[in-house]
Amino acid sequence: MKRKPPPDLDAYLASVRARCFICELVAGTPAHPHHVVYEDERAIAFLNRFPTVAGSTLVAPREHREQVTGDFDETEYLALQRVVHRVAEAVRRATAAERVYLLSLGSQQANRHVHWHVVPCPPGLPFERQQLALLDWEHGLVDLSDEETAALAAQIRVEV
Repeated sequence: MKRKPPPDLDAYLASVRARCFICELVAGTPAHPHHVVYEDERAIAFLNRFPTVAGSTLVAPREHREQVTGDFDETEYLALQRVVHRVAEAVRRATAAERVYLLSLGSQQANRHVHWHVVPCPPGLPFERQQLALLDWEHGLVDLSDEETAALAAQIRVEV
């Protein structure tokens, strides 16, 4: 698969510190287009704009929350985890992943809106490129055309 260099880290950090890209997406006013693969009244899932692997997807609550557990009661958290599971299964099927990694990343310093990364591990990927190495921008980003990205999003939407 073709690779491209990651964005300039300083520019990226300035952007995600200045605004909540997830809240903008939910409001319908994103600075950059995203391919939504699932949404309901509580959650939204969309392809990662900076994927290290094809099919990398983010799942987030529609409402701005910052603590992965502390900002949810148990019922809300479990409902959101059902969406994470549903989307992860769709990503796994659409990408024929060997395994799917689930991580809640973000920081109070940037990307404050809580979200889960659904990251498919491609079959046959050497072990040293799996797990956290699969997320490392150092290896570059997947270079998919707009058409390829839209087709992948459509495949995932069918599976959800």
